[in-house]
Amino acid sequence: MESRKEEGLRQLGRPTEYHKTYNPSVLEAFENRHQDHDYWVRFNCPEFTSLCPITGQPDFAEIRISYIPDARMVESKSLKLYLFSFRDEGAFHEDCVNIILKDLVKLMDPKYIEVTGYFTPRGGISIYPYTNYGRPGTRYEELARRRLETRE
Repeated sequence: MESRKEEGLRQLGRPTEYHKTYNPSVLEAFENRHQDHDYWVRFNCPEFTSLCPITGQPDFAEIRISYIPDARMVESKSLKLYLFSFRDEGAFHEDCVNIILKDLVKLMDPKYIEVTGYFTPRGGISIYPYTNYGRPGTRYEELARRRLETRE
């Protein structure tokens, strides 16, 4: 099996350098070796933190990312470092999930992707923002529309 390092990945197998402010440049992708059929990839990231841009108080969430890859896939260590970079970033919950989605679309150009944030209660209210993307002009665009309309 070909080494992932040969694919130009910089983070894998190296000492970890954490960025405490938003840093999409740490994201890395590698070639999808199974482009001959569609399948789902799901990440559950239960330790996401960001800061409330108004109060500066920490916000905690589980971020769930599900996607149908095309030619490129996100490397998991780089995703971890990327999500960690929100730690001291002031951003509303809805902004976080939309920024994550847009950065991953730019990195991978997936057929379909969705991001949900399950934020813990602040002031007695939980917020669960959801966003998705389906490649325009394909059946995945319709999938995105259907999944958005049927969210509970």
